[in-house]
Amino acid sequence: MTAQREWFEKDYYKLLGVPETATAKEITKAYRKLAREFHPDTNPGNAKAEERFKEISGAYDVLGDEAKRTEYDEVRRLGPMGGFPRSGGPGNDTSFNVGSEGLGDLLGQMFGRGRRGSGASAGSRPQRGNDYEASLTLEFADAVRGLTTTLYLTTDAQCVTCTGSGSRPGSSPRVCSRCGGRGTIDDNQGPFSFSSPCAGCGGRGVVIDNPCTVCLGTGLEKRQREVQARIPAGVADKQKIRLKGRGSPGRNGGPAGDLIVECNVRPHAFLGRDGDNLTVRVPVTFAEAALGGDIDVPTLEGPRVTLRLRAGTQSGSRHRVKGKGVTTAKGTGDLIVTVDVQVPAHLNEAQRAAIEAFAAATTVSPRDRMPNSGASNAGVEV
Repeated sequence: MTAQREWFEKDYYKLLGVPETATAKEITKAYRKLAREFHPDTNPGNAKAEERFKEISGAYDVLGDEAKRTEYDEVRRLGPMGGFPRSGGPGNDTSFNVGSEGLGDLLGQMFGRGRRGSGASAGSRPQRGNDYEASLTLEFADAVRGLTTTLYLTTDAQCVTCTGSGSRPGSSPRVCSRCGGRGTIDDNQGPFSFSSPCAGCGGRGVVIDNPCTVCLGTGLEKRQREVQARIPAGVADKQKIRLKGRGSPGRNGGPAGDLIVECNVRPHAFLGRDGDNLTVRVPVTFAEAALGGDIDVPTLEGPRVTLRLRAGTQSGSRHRVKGKGVTTAKGTGDLIVTVDVQVPAHLNEAQRAAIEAFAAATTVSPRDRMPNSGASNAGVEV
C-alpha cells in the first residue's frame, strides 16, 4: 500500500483525537499528550504501545506540518485515485491521452510531488518553519508615533538536549532502510507511478530509534524568548504586523517562519482616529459660536493649536487643522475638529438678563421655515 493510499484510508485526525478543524496548537498538544502515554520509555517491552507510538508520530509528522496537512486533506478529498475514473465498471473509460511522463507531471502538480527519481522528498528537503501569532496592546500615542518594544513569547525552538536531531544524546537517527533515505516510495501503477512519502519514516528519510526524552523526537521544544519588534508609526487597531523569520525554526536547513503580531490600540481620553486623520470634539460657548473668535484645540503632539471660528458657527460643524494627524509612509493626515455648542444648565442673573434681551430682540424663529402639517398641537408640553 502506498503512502498516498494510506493517507486516504488512515484518519490521522482520529488517531490524534482531534477534529479536522483543529488548530496547529491543538494538534501539537494532542500529540504530546499521546506521545508521553505511549512512549517506549514509558512502556518498555510493550509492542502494542510501540506500534501505537509509531502511528501517532506518523500522524503528527503529517498534520504537524502545514504543507503536508494541506496535501493530506487534498488527497483525502480527491479519493484514492485522485479523482480519475476507476476501471471495472461499464461505461468507464480507463484510457488516458497522457503519456506516463506527462501523467507523472500531472500527479506531481496535484499532490505536490515529482515523478519517480525527481529529487528530494517532502520530508527530506528544507522546510519552512510555522508562523506564530501574538497580540500586543499599545497606547494610542504609541500606535500613532510607532515604537520599538520587546515581546515575551513561549514558542517552538530547536531542542537544546538533542540539538534538533530528535534522537537521545549519544544516539543518532539512522537512514530509513525502506526508502534508502529518500523519504519516498515509488508505487508502479501500470504506465505510471506514484511517488509517495515513505510510511516507514513518515517521509523524513531517517528513523529515530531512541527519541529524545525532552522533545519526543520532534527536534523542537517550547522555550521562552524575547523578540524585539519595531511597530511602524500609524498602526491601526486590530492591524497585523508580520515580522519575518521570527516564527518557528525551519527543518532540514529551511527558513524560519514569521511572527504575526496583532496590535490592540487603547482608546485615547479625547482623541479619535479616522484613517490618517485624528479627530476631536471641542465644546464652545454660545457667544463664541455666534460672534466667532479664536479657540484653543488640543493635539497629540506638542502644545495646543489655535482655531479661528467664523461668526455664526453651527454646533456639529467640522473644521480641519492641516498636518496635525497621523504620519505614515503615505504622508501626514489632519486634525478634524467638531464644534459642540454648549447650552448652560444654570444661569446667573446677568446671564439670564442678557439672554432675555437677546430673545426680545429676535424677531425670526428658526422654525418658521418648517412645513405646517395643519394639525393643532396647542397645549402640548415637552
